[in-house]
Amino acid sequence: MTAVGQRILPRGWSDLGRQLAIWFGFALLYQVARGAADRDPAKAFANGRHVVAFEQRFASRLYELTFQNFVDQRHLLQTAVSWTYWLSEFAVLGLAILFVYLRRHDAFLGFRNSILLANMIGLVGYVFVPTAPPRLLGIGFADQHRDGLVNLAANPYAAMPSLHAADALIVGVVMAMVCRRAWAKLLWAAWPAWVWFAVMATGNHFWLDCVAGFAVGVLAMTAVYNAQIRRAFAARRA
Repeated sequence: MTAVGQRILPRGWSDLGRQLAIWFGFALLYQVARGAADRDPAKAFANGRHVVAFEQRFASRLYELTFQNFVDQRHLLQTAVSWTYWLSEFAVLGLAILFVYLRRHDAFLGFRNSILLANMIGLVGYVFVPTAPPRLLGIGFADQHRDGLVNLAANPYAAMPSLHAADALIVGVVMAMVCRRAWAKLLWAAWPAWVWFAVMATGNHFWLDCVAGFAVGVLAMTAVYNAQIRRAFAARRA
């Protein structure tokens, strides 16, 4: 096992264990935040209706309903956006982190810290500003969330900001930078826009949630990579 770790793992088993502890610790923190958001559903629904009112004043319509009606008439597209919603925040994110950790380890620290910082910002929003998603507001969206295990793990009032949008942005930018083939770079560059469309078409987020998620992702990456750049310049001057 030691030999395998030295051959495959960039920093051995101890560092892998440390990274897993960080992620599982964050998962525990997420569940705590979920419990806090669940305690005030009335506030979450009120905040959701505020988002609806803002979008109707701004654009005179809910484009998310148009997206959902469009995909509902195309079974393959409906299946694609549904799977994208469930897999983007867990499987795709996890596999991207694992790939960068094993194969592009120099980029791992910035990637990890950007994801963690974005999610910490999101959790603060979920605790203090819980917001119901479109599918729960009774305004015409289909609620297709029926799996009990998924409902147990998911936060029902975590619409604002959209961490799907924030994490997709970070994953897309980092993976486009570390991948070497042009087709892979193009695929990952398009990933954030596809995820944003999917979360709106499934009735899980308004476009305003995605805009807030985009801002969270940009803020997190700016904070993390600016700090890394400053440390790199300081090291060169030393």
